Amino acid sequence: MQLPVQSQSTMYAEAWEADAGPDDLVEIARTADRSGFDYVASCDHVAIPRRLAAAMSTVWYDPVATLGFLAGVTERVRLLSHVAVVGLRHPLLTAKQYATLDHLSGGRLILGVGAGHVQEEFEVLGVDFERRGAVLDECVDALRAALGPDEFPTHHGKLYDFEGLGQQPRPAQERVPVWVGGSSPAAVRRAAVRGDGWLPQGDPRDRLPEQIARVRRLREEAGVSDPLTVGAITEPLYVGEPGWSVGRRTLTGAPEALAESLGAYRAMGVHQIQVRFRSRSRSELTDQMAAFGAEVAPLL
Repeated sequence: MQLPVQSQSTMYAEAWEADAGPDDLVEIARTADRSGFDYVASCDHVAIPRRLAAAMSTVWYDPVATLGFLAGVTERVRLLSHVAVVGLRHPLLTAKQYATLDHLSGGRLILGVGAGHVQEEFEVLGVDFERRGAVLDECVDALRAALGPDEFPTHHGKLYDFEGLGQQPRPAQERVPVWVGGSSPAAVRRAAVRGDGWLPQGDPRDRLPEQIARVRRLREEAGVSDPLTVGAITEPLYVGEPGWSVGRRTLTGAPEALAESLGAYRAMGVHQIQVRFRSRSRSELTDQMAAFGAEVAPLL
């Protein structure tokens, strides 16, 4: 699941998150750890311009700091950047941050990457917004080298060129999984050709089968034989019958009914689902997470 609190766009943040903080994140991450969740995720924005602040808010915790903090209070749950806008930073800087995170967490990192969409962020950091797709493509290639086993990685590209520069500590994992986020044609192609996983963004259920078929076809055409982890973001969930208005798109009901509905994702070829729960407080959220882990997940 994507962590609450650390990003507070009005599109999905609950009212209680406005006054939440580190203690809430710790309890939510620990609940995910205990309840069998595969990963917790954190977003990436450097700064939000005034024109977007009313909708997006300016609350966006740094993903490396957030996931590193939570690595220290959890034991098994994996740590996903969903997504890191890696084109905003030099690949060696990104590699230093995330290699250290993987090392300290005992190999729990999943590096989710995306192109980004806030033009002012790119401009203030001196990165070409119009070429962000090409920048991301090369960043992924450079990060493959920089997060690999070699202490002195080598990459010679159009934008980045390095060799003979050593970085320790190395990641604990032999190969850090790179998941590509986004549902645009470019993002789907990037996931197919360069990714270990694909994180669709905003695809409704009825569009997913076509998208999954396309990413598989592109991967085959590119001659990539490594397995690809296909993800999906589900509708909002509420385990049980809510006594308050949770919105018409929210899936509610008994564990068996939720499992039956969510099982449709598996039939489409999805390997992992990212879930989100409606809640009015931290305690209601952690209760929902625990109920899902104990009663719904085993049925999946």
